Amino acid sequence: MKRQELRIHQQANPDTLKDRYLTFWADNRLLGLSITCVVQIVGLQRITHFPDSPAYVKGVVSLRGDTFPVVDLRQKLGGDAKEYNDRNCIIITKISNSLYGFIVDGVEAVCQVLQEEILPVPYFTNESLSSCLSGATKILTGSNKEKNLLLINLQKLLSKEELEKLALAER
Repeated sequence: MKRQELRIHQQANPDTLKDRYLTFWADNRLLGLSITCVVQIVGLQRITHFPDSPAYVKGVVSLRGDTFPVVDLRQKLGGDAKEYNDRNCIIITKISNSLYGFIVDGVEAVCQVLQEEILPVPYFTNESLSSCLSGATKILTGSNKEKNLLLINLQKLLSKEELEKLALAER
């Protein structure tokens, strides 16, 4: 079965996207990203690697005329490298008018999380993870099991220096 591509319509009414999060897995953690940051989700693409980059930077992808850097989110958050499978996909995001792709272990769903349901960032010894979180909450999954959801602040995921280096790499 061919993986279907999901496009997020940025022109949608902002009120319909408010408080909605794309949930996905990385390093056995359920993470959430505001749907307003997501451009689209695609299956793994051919990645052009470039030398002398951190292990979590996999290279660049060219997709329908757009070229953008791709980061393995598992490794960026301090996890070990793992062989990719058919559940892995790339979440394409927009940061400061540039596209960035993040390889995740699998996409779960889009869910609504109200502001009053978001708790402060929990303490993690993993500074790579705790530094990019905006909060945590619990959600019900499709199997009616309650799961912890960690919410990522995309603006904190990559430092200004990392964004500048990745912008240079895509040229």
